[in-house]
Amino acid sequence: MFFLHRQSFFVALLLALVIYIVPLASAAESKCAGESQFSCPNCGGISVSDCMDCDGYLFTDYNYGLCYNRKLFNTNAENGNSDNHYPFLWTDIVGTIVWFLTAGIATACGVGGGGIYVPMGILLLRFPPKPSSGLSQASIFGASLGGILVNIRKRHPDEHIRDTKGTPSEEHPGKMIAYEKGKGPMEIEDDREKYLDGGDGKRKFYTRPVIDYNMALFLAPMEMAGAVLGVIIQRVFPNWLFLCFAAVVLGFTAFKTFKKFFVAYAKDKAAKEERIELTKRESQRVLESQKKQESDANGEGAASDAVDDVEGNANTKEEKEEEDDPKQLEQRRKFLEEDSRQYPFEKISYLILLWIGLTIITFLKGGKGVDSVIGITCQDAGFYVLVAAQFLWTLGFAAVFGYKNVKGVNERVAVNYPFNETDVMWDFKKLQFYSFFTFVAGIVAGLIGIGGGMVLGPLMIVMGVNPRVSTATTATMILLTSSSVAVMFVMSGLVPWQYAVYFFFVCLLGAYIGKTRIDAYVKKTGMGSILVGILATIIALATIGCIIILFLNLAKVDWCVDGFKAFCTVSSEENACPTRLLSLSAEEIFPY
Repeated sequence: MFFLHRQSFFVALLLALVIYIVPLASAAESKCAGESQFSCPNCGGISVSDCMDCDGYLFTDYNYGLCYNRKLFNTNAENGNSDNHYPFLWTDIVGTIVWFLTAGIATACGVGGGGIYVPMGILLLRFPPKPSSGLSQASIFGASLGGILVNIRKRHPDEHIRDTKGTPSEEHPGKMIAYEKGKGPMEIEDDREKYLDGGDGKRKFYTRPVIDYNMALFLAPMEMAGAVLGVIIQRVFPNWLFLCFAAVVLGFTAFKTFKKFFVAYAKDKAAKEERIELTKRESQRVLESQKKQESDANGEGAASDAVDDVEGNANTKEEKEEEDDPKQLEQRRKFLEEDSRQYPFEKISYLILLWIGLTIITFLKGGKGVDSVIGITCQDAGFYVLVAAQFLWTLGFAAVFGYKNVKGVNERVAVNYPFNETDVMWDFKKLQFYSFFTFVAGIVAGLIGIGGGMVLGPLMIVMGVNPRVSTATTATMILLTSSSVAVMFVMSGLVPWQYAVYFFFVCLLGAYIGKTRIDAYVKKTGMGSILVGILATIIALATIGCIIILFLNLAKVDWCVDGFKAFCTVSSEENACPTRLLSLSAEEIFPY
């Protein structure tokens, strides 16, 4: 009920934003007239109103009124040369440091970092919005790939899953209370030894990959479908409107995540104190037991107690074996073996298939400022057929694997599968809840060029998913959504090759090193809430970045609020500066 109220409040807030601002944007449709003109060196000296129309010279010099080309670590300062009178050496060096650190921290928290990369690309690197968004996607691609290299080898935090029924949890129906709860280290070890020694001699401990592939197979296509809609909305929204939208969504998410952090931090702190107290009590009991044995000269009492314990344990084991249906136990072990595979190839293959299908459709259709490879435009019927195909492909995938998740949970519940307290018990109500917010996360990702993890990560944490599982799973999904878009941006020439490739590797290295170190610290301290706190901080910084960019953009145009854009605009061949796809020269790729 709590989540339904929050969901209703969120929807009402967005509706209020739309109801108030849409008339304002509509009324302002013709308010911002009289655009500036810039000289485009690449097209015979023609003038353009936006340097994004000047192929190869995407950056704008407002002082000189011309478009120029940006080169990585450029140190030249030749006035009058549209290529070389813009030195960015120190800007790029500082950007390298910021991108490296952001990649490590963001990937450890399960987000792509686009909410940081896009504002910093505009404010620090001085990229225009579209190239900044493209550079963000290349950076997210590199960071998420670095995260995958770490996550794909890691195991679930619970490395001692048993094949026994366990004690049902009253707070979480269908799940079991952890055997380690309320026990000290020595008690836990003794209990694990007794488990392995008991039963039918086939007992062992099970675990799972840290990436929840079942969750990714349902949520990834939902996020992709939202991103498709986000790109469509971006075609008509003025920049200030979608920045307002992004600020509201990210601000609300930051608030919710900070609240969850304070609750999670208090729980982690209490659990840490409880572990220390249990260890002290355990040590005292061991000392008292040793003193009692030393004072008992005959040792009969201890021997008698030991015999009683052995008989009691034997009786308990026999009772448990009688209560446990052999057929259920056998099926339960099959499920545990299936779930413990570190590399479930069929699930990984489905994710790759999802990515390939959507990438092919996206390249055929075009988008994000990139032309279609088959030459269709928004004026052609084929364009809208491909848009429908994107939705059918992604939503169809989500529907199939949503049904599979619910079916899989029901089959496991029937045999008393030992669900962890942080596992998601999929049912149709949860499918609706997750799909709604995942779709919203995709819309935000498509609008402002982020990975979507800033909305999806907090959602998983609020729903009780283990922070290490949620971060690994969202990082996997972000890799799918960012990679194809990043390739499109670079191939189209909307992002300088040198910057895209360089920051791809900077973020890959930063993510790999940063995630490895942060994960090790979280595992050592048991303070998973740290990830939640860092995530909340990143989202808050992204919100501030959106607001800063909004005001800077409005100030640049004398606070002129423009209206909605036409959904379909195609430049005439006479006035357009031709764009390129896969036509970069060797000198451009290797300028040194």
